[in-house]
Amino acid sequence: MPGRFITDRQHEDYMTLRQHHTQKIAAAKAGFSVSTGARIERDPRPPSQKRRERRHGGGKPDPLAGLWDEEIVPLIEATPGLRPIAVLEEMQYRHPDRDLSSARRTLERRMRLWRAEHGPDREVIFRQSHPPGREGMSDFFDARALGVTIAGVPLAHRIYHFTLVHSGWEHAEVVLGGESYTALAGGLQNALWLLGGAPREHRTDSLSAAFANLDRDAREDLRTRYDALCADYGMEATRNNRGIAHENGSIESRHGHLKTRLEQALLLRGSHDFDELDDWRHFVAQVVARHNARHRDRLRVERPHLQPLPARRSCDYDEARVRVTSSGGFVFRKVFYTVHSRLIGYELKLRIFDDRLELFLGGTPLETLPRGRPPAGGRGGHGYVVSYHHVIHSLRAKPQAIANLTYRDALFPRTEYRRCWDALTAAGPLRQACRIMVGLLWLAHDQTCEAELAAALSAILARGELPVLGELRSRFTRTEGDGGPDVPVCIPSAGSYDDLIQGQGAAA
Repeated sequence: MPGRFITDRQHEDYMTLRQHHTQKIAAAKAGFSVSTGARIERDPRPPSQKRRERRHGGGKPDPLAGLWDEEIVPLIEATPGLRPIAVLEEMQYRHPDRDLSSARRTLERRMRLWRAEHGPDREVIFRQSHPPGREGMSDFFDARALGVTIAGVPLAHRIYHFTLVHSGWEHAEVVLGGESYTALAGGLQNALWLLGGAPREHRTDSLSAAFANLDRDAREDLRTRYDALCADYGMEATRNNRGIAHENGSIESRHGHLKTRLEQALLLRGSHDFDELDDWRHFVAQVVARHNARHRDRLRVERPHLQPLPARRSCDYDEARVRVTSSGGFVFRKVFYTVHSRLIGYELKLRIFDDRLELFLGGTPLETLPRGRPPAGGRGGHGYVVSYHHVIHSLRAKPQAIANLTYRDALFPRTEYRRCWDALTAAGPLRQACRIMVGLLWLAHDQTCEAELAAALSAILARGELPVLGELRSRFTRTEGDGGPDVPVCIPSAGSYDDLIQGQGAAA
């Protein structure tokens, strides 16, 4: 076989066979080539007795003669991480008079063999057995590569991923922000309550992303909260060392499998675009559910080993306090949120989730706002979560304020309203455009006809016309007699209740 030396036994067999067979047959029976048999006949000494010289393959002289022991070995002993190409370039630099262009493969082979015999110790990965009910793992991965869009707009998001190591049961959900504690706590609890039990150990990465931009006290508080969360479910909180991905390998490998399943499901769907974010969330849940169906037998074995859940969920949100300014809202983490104007000057308590903010005045819940994100890469810029219902009363008294309003584009509830604003400002005086636009927003608010009015505006703009506020008011304003369909209500007589009471007495 090429690249392997013959043994003395093969040499002896060949010489014996050669007495009665041709060179070709004797070589075949001895297990080597005809050319090897010819070399034996030219030099009949056994291989163990032949003088061994360091030769390059094919009978060529060693291209590293005078360099390997003298220069290369001391170099790689002093710097073990050097690559063969770097060593070759260094030798060419030191010895420009030597042609080392054909020495690369020889050097790579020599260095590989030298490191196997004399190189530094390498890290050993110890394969683990995972008994049922013992370990669950959590991690996040960036899902932008999936190319998902919501109503045509690319969705920058991550996916939280939980798995039971023994059975392979998984849970995944969309995360709009980063790897925060709220995303981890919310996703983990959703997984455990869907599963119906908790493993004895929960493993994550080092949580360095969740601790980013936090001071020392805040990081310590976050660690305490995470440990308390795991304690509520009877789980031991463990983390792998920073930068050592294989310590969380049971879920790292499954990230790739989940990404592949999602990619294939999107290809089968024929589109990466979804009308609403909830449609994409439901799609991810369906893909994961089909995967879990294939692991139901292993889960049936593991489920009895899971710990029971506590009586109620643990806290999975952050808290903050903000004050509503005279602008009719507040700024939280570089995002401006509007609230009702009657709250100006009040301090509100926020419960911060990954996808929403819950507002409280003291202990009284007020409303829930979608969580906003600051513009990507924008220094000093703000995101906006604006509802025209909050400010339309004040804007109606000052319609010209809409012209240069900082969050004007975010104020329009639908694209039809924005297109209408562009058409009005392009066709007529700005003051008139402001009055008409504010009037349309007030009409949508007052008559609760936002969608119907948007459809009407779209039809008007498609005809190349401009909206006439008076006509739209008369069309969408409800009169007293137009309060909706008449619903007949039959009031039973008082005597019918006596029959019910008697019936209950007879049943007793």
